[in-house]
Amino acid sequence: MLRAYAICIYIFLYLPISLIVFFSFNAGKYAMSWEGFSLFWYGKAFSNPLIMGALKTSVIIALSTAVLSAIIGTLTALGLERVRGWLRVTFDALIYIAIMVPGIVIGISTLIAFVSLFDVVNPSLASMGIKLQMGTWAVIAAHVLFNIAVVALLVRARLQGMDRSLVDASEDLYATPLGTFRQVVLPLLAPSILAGFLLSFTFSFEDFIIAYFVSGPDTTLPIYIFSSIRRGVTPEINAVGSVVLLTSFVLLIIAQAVLRRGERTTPP
Repeated sequence: MLRAYAICIYIFLYLPISLIVFFSFNAGKYAMSWEGFSLFWYGKAFSNPLIMGALKTSVIIALSTAVLSAIIGTLTALGLERVRGWLRVTFDALIYIAIMVPGIVIGISTLIAFVSLFDVVNPSLASMGIKLQMGTWAVIAAHVLFNIAVVALLVRARLQGMDRSLVDASEDLYATPLGTFRQVVLPLLAPSILAGFLLSFTFSFEDFIIAYFVSGPDTTLPIYIFSSIRRGVTPEINAVGSVVLLTSFVLLIIAQAVLRRGERTTPP
């Protein structure tokens, strides 16, 4: 009974996804009417300048978010490792809250924060011909807010399982703090940092809710898909959705593989 229940759950979760991928290879012009196998809609999607522009914007946002989140999240984890007492409990709570807060709350709060900031700053910048507004950089800032917490948790888990005797041995051999970090700590943390980078890229690349509130005139790929399906689902949209799904699955699998390999290579 438990196996049958598990199978039913997986079918419920993955059957709609499988249908999107299946009908993306449809030769006909209707999204859910099979008329033969074809790659026509993939070619049409990748030759559509609107789709390619949205894809470029999504890649820029996701890559920038992943880099910033990996750097700031790693530094956050290293800093919290040296904090004790009520201060550490407070920061731990803030990290978990950042992950638990729904995306729509992050999107609305970020929108309000930026609008309030623009009202204060833009009058002073008007004399220089500068006007701050929503756009790609605002989406990056909102995504980094969430993904820093993800990277920090991964790196902290790696730090707690790290053999501290290696750091002590490096210090006993008169290595500088920077040298110990570069030659000992950073290589041990590299798998978790890389996994956090990949997860941050994935979460940012496929995000719609947060980007919808703060993207302004810029269009990401999920926003383009949402805008398009309001006029009706086509095999072209199925093809774009399949590419997004494939990208997310591949990056998640790589991140999981990196984490497992890092655990196996951890010194006893």
